[in-house]
Amino acid sequence: MRDPVEGTVGELAEFLGITEISMQLFIGAVGLVFLGFAFHNKTRAISRVSAIIGWPLIGLFFYLYSGHYVEISDPVLILMTAGALPAGFAMSYWEWGGTQEASDTLVWLRGCVVWSMIPYYLVFGIPNLNMAFVQFTAVSAEWMLEFSGLGGYEIGNMMIERGSGVEIPVSEWDGNRWVLSEPLGEGGFYAPMISEDGSEVVYFVLACSALQSMAVFIGAIVALNSVHWKRRVRALLIAIPTIHILNVFRNAGIVWLTDTYRGWSFLGIGMFDFAHSYAAKAVSLFAMFLMAIALFDLLPELHRHIMKVLRPFIGQKNPASDVKSS
Repeated sequence: MRDPVEGTVGELAEFLGITEISMQLFIGAVGLVFLGFAFHNKTRAISRVSAIIGWPLIGLFFYLYSGHYVEISDPVLILMTAGALPAGFAMSYWEWGGTQEASDTLVWLRGCVVWSMIPYYLVFGIPNLNMAFVQFTAVSAEWMLEFSGLGGYEIGNMMIERGSGVEIPVSEWDGNRWVLSEPLGEGGFYAPMISEDGSEVVYFVLACSALQSMAVFIGAIVALNSVHWKRRVRALLIAIPTIHILNVFRNAGIVWLTDTYRGWSFLGIGMFDFAHSYAAKAVSLFAMFLMAIALFDLLPELHRHIMKVLRPFIGQKNPASDVKSS
């Protein structure tokens, strides 16, 4: 049975004569415009109304990805995307009843989401950038495997899975390489990693580049309007390269484990699914947690905002204690 929210969006897309992925991107773009206006506009009342409209649209945009993650059995991303829609409505409710004390954190949250989504939209929507990120991710993993003495792998030709499900080499693709003008299939642009025996071990796609994790930190740091730009740049120069290096280790490990333990299975879960969807996800989330803690020393304002966001969950009852801290 199809999800009713996804079904409604699909019916609306059919009515408008566009694909479902185009409809999803349109919803995200509209939500991004409303939140971006709310972040940059200085009139509090107008910004609040714009944010109240934008939050549910952003939540719906991410919620529509949950069906895909159900298909590939990724429990972490299922939980995160499925919770995006109720979280969007919760944010609108917070905006509606937000106090003056909480307004600075609400503004930061708006900017955090906006400046997290903009890099991803640009890379995803510009095929040349999309392919460059995929290729760089694959090459980095291959270098790491060679460096660690686990070589013997090579990167295959860049491929594209079109919306119809047809997979062809990018060299045979006649689409626009500067503006994505057609829906892509589940794989999108991808580069296969090939072992010594000629078999394809894994496929590198845009999601393997850790662009989402980088975008989260970019948004969280750039949105700190009260912080001098030099401190923000310093934080970005620490966070982004570190995330990339950790991701290289992650990808190289997944390739090696998948190739070495091809027949391994636990409760019906193969080595790739276990390493990619469970072990690597847990390690990545823990690494992002440690990264955030490291940045709190450089950017105490970031810590203050996050604690305000978490206050309903940790039961802190004295909001005045951190209003002036820095």
